[in-house]
Amino acid sequence: MTRRTITLAAAVAAGALTMTTQLPATASATTATGSTATVTSASGSTASGSTATVTSVTSVTSVTSATALLRLRGGLTLEIPASWRVYGTADRVRVVTGACARPGGDFFQPRCDSFWVMGPKALKNGGEGLRRYDPTQGPFFPAGDVPPCPTNPRYGHVIGKATTVGYRTVGAGHRAHYRVWPGRCITYNGAVQKSTFDQREWYLPTSKILVIDKWSTPGLDRILKNAVWAR
Repeated sequence: MTRRTITLAAAVAAGALTMTTQLPATASATTATGSTATVTSASGSTASGSTATVTSVTSVTSVTSATALLRLRGGLTLEIPASWRVYGTADRVRVVTGACARPGGDFFQPRCDSFWVMGPKALKNGGEGLRRYDPTQGPFFPAGDVPPCPTNPRYGHVIGKATTVGYRTVGAGHRAHYRVWPGRCITYNGAVQKSTFDQREWYLPTSKILVIDKWSTPGLDRILKNAVWAR
């Protein structure tokens, strides 16, 4: 297997966010397909852009079963499908897993199958009313009003009391505070409930890393459980 590394330009400057894909030696080493990624091929040539978006992983269409290693702050490394796309900076990382209208949008951007990995700067104002995030006080909800429903921006959404509270393993020797917060999509006058969803959160207080999933991402539990922490 030939290993090629895709590095997020802005994240490198901020302190480390890399993806490594493992491809057959015969696969073509297509470099950055857009204006947003920095791609290092086996020969060391690069093509760089101005934002921290990885789109070139999906350009290797001849390898449908490839996975990628996504390295996050603190050495947290996740093995994810290579078809998933990564956007953001080292402190606010969005991993897009399917259809997404605006992958570069903010946390409340609707219609984007994805999960988030947040760091200390995002947590500072991550609570309701832009208070500091504290999972014992409420979910990650950096808003002072009613944000749009994840699946339909015609409606707003609210979050209720956690229905699951416990711990989950995120790599050997690391235990995350785990909560499931029930979300309800409602008309903006609050009169009618249109749909529901769960906001799952894995919080690692020592590393100050929070993983947030509003789309019940298939396999995410396993990916986090099998995470590796680089030294």
